[in-house]
Amino acid sequence: MQTTAAAKIDAEISESEWHVRRDLAACYRLFVHFGWTDLIFTHLSARVPGHPEQYLINPYGLLFQEITASNLIKVDFGGNVVAGDHPYNDAGHAIHTAVMRARPEMNAVLHSHTRAGMAVSCMRDGLLPLTQHANEVRELVCYHDYEVATDNEEECRRLGRDIGDKWLMIMRNHGLLSAGRTVAEAFFHLYTLENACKVQVDVMASGAEVVTPSERALAGIADYSRPPEDAPSDSVARSWDALLRMLDARGESYQR
Repeated sequence: MQTTAAAKIDAEISESEWHVRRDLAACYRLFVHFGWTDLIFTHLSARVPGHPEQYLINPYGLLFQEITASNLIKVDFGGNVVAGDHPYNDAGHAIHTAVMRARPEMNAVLHSHTRAGMAVSCMRDGLLPLTQHANEVRELVCYHDYEVATDNEEECRRLGRDIGDKWLMIMRNHGLLSAGRTVAEAFFHLYTLENACKVQVDVMASGAEVVTPSERALAGIADYSRPPEDAPSDSVARSWDALLRMLDARGESYQR
């Protein structure tokens, strides 16, 4: 049965779309909680269930703490606003559609400009094998050289090519990007990468001599952490449920 809130905003919104809207709005609030926001900039998207060439994204101009399930806008790959009262960020449209076109199995794309993520994106060697967090995702990471994404078709083609079969992207001199089959999965991978970047910056700033795990250990953690082929891991589901409980306990309005 469709929720009352969903029924209020649009009688045509399916239960499955409302569920995706709820999770994406929650993800915006989690960006606020973890300090990953950049004023009104950066963007998180989710593919509309049953409409593979439509996606949901934040109304451009709202702060992330203002995002709710009902005010997310729906855009098609051609750049037309299908539903919603706000414009979208042009760079966001370019980046998210490039990834979704290249990876039709991925239904959520998250992009951040965090201090640690941007710092590592400026390092020639990229993500180093320093921590368990880093080593859980290093084999899921690709790199993309900096270009301005807005209204740049060649940049979009290159971004789609560079994502390849990876789940995470370090966008050189820019920030981080995560893709997942669900919003929860994309968030889980980005959380892991972000923490790895934070510690890498701290370690490098300390000037201390660095130790790294053995090749055997690196191979073992990469194999253990590889995303299952059939569905997101149990760790993704458990952590996401816990995060939603946290938001609900605080009375967050993301479900409106």
